[in-house]
Amino acid sequence: MKITEHFEKAKGDTLVSFEILPPLKGGSMKTIFDSLDPLMEFNPPFIDVTYHREEYIYNMRPSGYYEKTSIRKRPGTVGICASIMHRYGVDAIPHLICGGFSVEETENALIDLAFLGIDNVLALRGDARQFEDKFVPEVNGHKYASDLIKQIASMNKGAYLDANIENGANTDFCIGIAGYPEKHFEAPNLAQDIEYTKQKVAAGGDYIVTQMFFNNQNFFDYVKACKTAGIDVPIVPGLKPLTKKYQLNSIPRKFFVNMPEELVKEVEKAKGDQIKEVGIEWCIHQSQELKKAGVPCLHYYTMGDAETTKRIVSAL
Repeated sequence: MKITEHFEKAKGDTLVSFEILPPLKGGSMKTIFDSLDPLMEFNPPFIDVTYHREEYIYNMRPSGYYEKTSIRKRPGTVGICASIMHRYGVDAIPHLICGGFSVEETENALIDLAFLGIDNVLALRGDARQFEDKFVPEVNGHKYASDLIKQIASMNKGAYLDANIENGANTDFCIGIAGYPEKHFEAPNLAQDIEYTKQKVAAGGDYIVTQMFFNNQNFFDYVKACKTAGIDVPIVPGLKPLTKKYQLNSIPRKFFVNMPEELVKEVEKAKGDQIKEVGIEWCIHQSQELKKAGVPCLHYYTMGDAETTKRIVSAL
């Protein structure tokens, strides 16, 4: 079932969904099932599975020179999605990124997903590689998420890269896109970032999932600004609890979001396990307020921490 159909079926009730990371190369599906089994009592209609582009490592050769080698640290997104759908009977949403894919490789990936009965994707540009100061697209790949969305939307109309294909089968993907309540870090301002989001919706985006945030007012202001700009697709808030003190600095540095002054003060005062309790209580309050506001879904970035996520959702 398409994600937008889940929202329509809920008839105004707020759903709950989760996002997981593929295990590191060499890991097994057991780690995924162990992290999801405790959360299935909440009947999530869908589960997102992230995709991580290739990274480069440098191996020293016997000659003393270093050889650049491409690796994928977390492969398996498509297989994990198929396993989740088989085990739990819920929809799985693979993230599809621009980085590391040519347009032909993207088309082949979409064909595989369609064959597996996966009819939802989250279309993202993706991050720059480690040690690169800006995003560099693959040769003959997409530079922007809007271009990736256009390719998916074209396949939904039966249009493939090979112009000789006649009467190509229409795919039927529901396309999710990313939104940034505090703007994408590369955008000059929030207004311009919302304009980019509007372009992604016009290209075929069906719903928005936001970057994490810790101040609900930022989300409410973002939704209002989107509606003013003419964006009328469902907007899903993405949530992540703060559980460790060092995250006061690491989360803003990595995800370009602000930490509310009140939250920072409470974490700074807390000791040991109290820090995690502060983060959980903050996320519970966020969730309750967002649910009261009637958001279509609360989307939790679990990061493999089922226990913390379960405590938050149980409080709702």
